[in-house]
Amino acid sequence: MGARGAVIMGFFGAVFAALTMHLQWQLDAAMLALPFIVFLAIGAAAMHTLGLKGNGIVLTERTKKALMWSSTGEGIGIFLASNVVTNLHRPDLLLPAIALVVGLHFLPIAYAASFRPFYMLAAFLLLSAVIGFLVAAPVGGEVAGIAAALGLWFASTAAIVRERQAKRASVMCS
Repeated sequence: MGARGAVIMGFFGAVFAALTMHLQWQLDAAMLALPFIVFLAIGAAAMHTLGLKGNGIVLTERTKKALMWSSTGEGIGIFLASNVVTNLHRPDLLLPAIALVVGLHFLPIAYAASFRPFYMLAAFLLLSAVIGFLVAAPVGGEVAGIAAALGLWFASTAAIVRERQAKRASVMCS
């Protein structure tokens, strides 16, 4: 939505990238820090944007409620999905399963906020999850994980730009 949401999406993009690097590519701990540099850059841009004068994105009560319930469902869904793939002895399906849950979590938010870009983000995450399920391991997990990270980072950048535009517009109107 705005810069605050960009920080959250940027963090989870870094988590997706780090999980992909660890689970699919077996990279060591030092390398797993690299995606968090992207997160730090997103966070710095978001903090700068939040410090600008003007009113930014203001969420409606309906949207706040959808965010709360959808995020709660997302947490429960990720827990369940990870347990299902673990009990099926299919760790190759972990990243597609998480991408599926994260994609689904954006649908009620998009509806409540009447925000078309979240529908597009949800569709992108769901498509990457489907590809991840259909393509043989390890490529399926790689596709789902990297696509999810890139989608969330792109959405973060777009959210920061949107917040800046809202702040600029409110300053010009005053």
